[in-house]
Amino acid sequence: MSLILEVCVDSIESALAAVEAGADRLELCGNLGLGGGTTPSLGLLKAVRKVAPTIPIMIMIRPRTGDFVYTEAEFEVMIEDIRYFRENGVQGIVFGVLTPEGDVDITRTQRLVLEALPLQVCFHRAFDMTRDARNAWHQLSKIDGLTRNPDEASVTFRGIAVTSANSLDVLKDLLDLTNNQETRIEILPGSGINSSTVGPLCQALLPHGLREVHMSGGHWIDGASIWRRDGMGMGIGGVGEWGIWRTNASAVRAVKDVINSFSHSEA
Repeated sequence: MSLILEVCVDSIESALAAVEAGADRLELCGNLGLGGGTTPSLGLLKAVRKVAPTIPIMIMIRPRTGDFVYTEAEFEVMIEDIRYFRENGVQGIVFGVLTPEGDVDITRTQRLVLEALPLQVCFHRAFDMTRDARNAWHQLSKIDGLTRNPDEASVTFRGIAVTSANSLDVLKDLLDLTNNQETRIEILPGSGINSSTVGPLCQALLPHGLREVHMSGGHWIDGASIWRRDGMGMGIGGVGEWGIWRTNASAVRAVKDVINSFSHSEA
């Protein structure tokens, strides 16, 4: 089985770079380089579709940067955004909602899943912020409507966890848990993926059922503005003050080559 490579992008230029470098699926966001991404615009979705009409697209649903504990008003924005993108035929949505105590917000997650039907659902990096990953997995596994059976009118769920060396044991544990369930929850590792880390990741996790990985491959490039008034900026500070976040095609291609080598070796 070929490993799926999902690339997170927040611009038409980055989407083109990712697709040309071999991405199998896109996660579309806004403001990816600043706070981890927010809900993208419909205009961006339509622009990506024009240049890559066959690429599957997941949509980030996140009304703001910051934590994943939302007010009722923010949550209603998320509901409306899901309806908005569901009507525009995306493959799925990506979200995460937590309680102030660091657990999965079961009630709100259930509402978002039901609103998303029949789209796929991915519980994003908020999973990393839970106080107990194993308990969070069990909470999510009990959400009604989560299945990977394509013959059922329901959704596929993917939980994303950090991929540093310190988390490999956690990822193995989560993958083993999914393999022991009638309803499989896909685990999509998605932080720190590059050509140096993806090989050891695959080596460690393929025996446990790894099927896909997630990356951004992004970096800051200098913006086109020649005139930059001293003391004035975009209000963000640091490297991104006048910069633009872009996906590096070479970084994506390098990861794709590595995971393809594992897919071929498995064959």
